[in-house]
Amino acid sequence: MFRRLIAVIACAVAFASAASAQGQTPQERYVSKYSSIAVSEMYRSGVPASITLAQGILESRSGLSVLAINGNNHFGIKCHKSWKGATLTADDDRPNECFRSYPSADESFHDHSDFLRYSDRYKFLFDLDLRDYKGWAYGLSQAGYATDPEYPSKLIRIIETYGLYEYDTQAVEVVTGEPVPEIPESPLSIESPRIFKDATEQFRFPLDRRMYTKNGVPFIYAAEGETYASIAKRYNLFRREILRFNDLKESEPLSTGDIVYLQRKRKAAAPGLEKYIVGEDGESLRGICQRFAIRESALRKLNAFPKDYVPSEGDELLLRPVSEKSGK
Repeated sequence: MFRRLIAVIACAVAFASAASAQGQTPQERYVSKYSSIAVSEMYRSGVPASITLAQGILESRSGLSVLAINGNNHFGIKCHKSWKGATLTADDDRPNECFRSYPSADESFHDHSDFLRYSDRYKFLFDLDLRDYKGWAYGLSQAGYATDPEYPSKLIRIIETYGLYEYDTQAVEVVTGEPVPEIPESPLSIESPRIFKDATEQFRFPLDRRMYTKNGVPFIYAAEGETYASIAKRYNLFRREILRFNDLKESEPLSTGDIVYLQRKRKAAAPGLEKYIVGEDGESLRGICQRFAIRESALRKLNAFPKDYVPSEGDELLLRPVSEKSGK
């Protein structure tokens, strides 16, 4: 249903934006050709269509750059360590840098949306109003998307010159006869802990301290001097249970503020957190699993990781099976 509705919306947007190619500027032709993709990505990922189109125009020179022509790469995204697809080289900050190559422009737009949504340094942008294209433009620069100090003003000028802000709202006004899909919730909002108010009813846990949930899994923050054994005793659990809930075989020292799960974690992350792009070397796989309340064994299986896998900067980890709707 969702895909069919997106297709209807995309067709309507494409029809509304289509015009004769004769006499159009390269920028106008670019908007006519790719606006429907940008709108579809907005509903899938939450990246404003205006920002996607403006970045595409700027980064790909309206689809006329070598990267866009030879590799369908419209956003200048480099290979990074975990990229397993085709590549091409081009001069950028350094000579002969590795860039991603895509079978189609659609896949480039899809990868760009994921790159923003699932990289920690860009996630704060999704807390902005969808129509705040100026906030997005300055935020992208602040997060380091481009080194050009004029990058935000260039994006804003493109958006305002070609009225791209209209694509951030036009699609929701399309009459399809079906409910229009909602823009996905901010990834930071989905990931944020919730206060667990009904712990006594569901798990018979004592409510003598504040309890939280992530991905539907109850947890507490460790206090000074606590151990896994002391927490297990306090919540009527076996020591081996609480270690298993937290992906441990043997007890480890706890630091104040560490997350300690009181129930088995899920096989997949919450909907809306389909991937995680590792921000820097030094993150452990268990640490990532604790952050998203996923079992380490499930994450290893989902990504076919070898036993000795260690996350590296730029690695893309699936947090949910592509076709799975339930995180249980």
